Amino acid sequence: MEVRTLAVEGALEFSPQVFADDRGRFLSPFQETAFTDAHGEPLFPVRQTNHSVSSRGVVRGIHYTTTPPGCAKYVYCAAGSAIDIVVDIRVGSPTFGRWDAVLMDQNHHRTMYFPVGVGHAFVALEDNTVMSYMVSSSYVAANELALDVLDPALGLPVPKDVPPILSERDGVAITLAQALEQGLLPDYELCRQLEQDLTRAKAGSFL
Repeated sequence: MEVRTLAVEGALEFSPQVFADDRGRFLSPFQETAFTDAHGEPLFPVRQTNHSVSSRGVVRGIHYTTTPPGCAKYVYCAAGSAIDIVVDIRVGSPTFGRWDAVLMDQNHHRTMYFPVGVGHAFVALEDNTVMSYMVSSSYVAANELALDVLDPALGLPVPKDVPPILSERDGVAITLAQALEQGLLPDYELCRQLEQDLTRAKAGSFL
């Protein structure tokens, strides 16, 4: 498993070794030892798994969870291909306002770890793109917020050759600057503390 540190503090990319033969391929998108070595702590307790299927041009995000409770994610593209994007929206973070992107496809099978408090978006590059998530908290609609994925101040890598297909909620989402002005963004230090609490809770579950 190869690991790359992303431009957003705490976010990681993983590339598993792929074993191919005449039957097809085998790989392990998540490997606990590799994750713990890179992150310094074990993966959060998984409270829910999510599965989305998207057509080419669908753009989902920028989504984030109010903090508290906060939410960490481990994301994998199980079919098709996508540009997966992490955006640092944590006020006080050394990388606030920065983003990074990973091409997820069926050649390299990359995965991404999203720490508590960051924003997440992706662009489906082909029909029937399947994104699979492990998340640290159960879905509560009132806790889920969105930012404008087309915010020109962020300049996210949304392809220009296909008109973006957005949900109604994402289409009217506010910009990062507006969310900052309205006090809607997570606090960096609180996010770090909540993430540490998650991993300690998992470690405690084995005692």
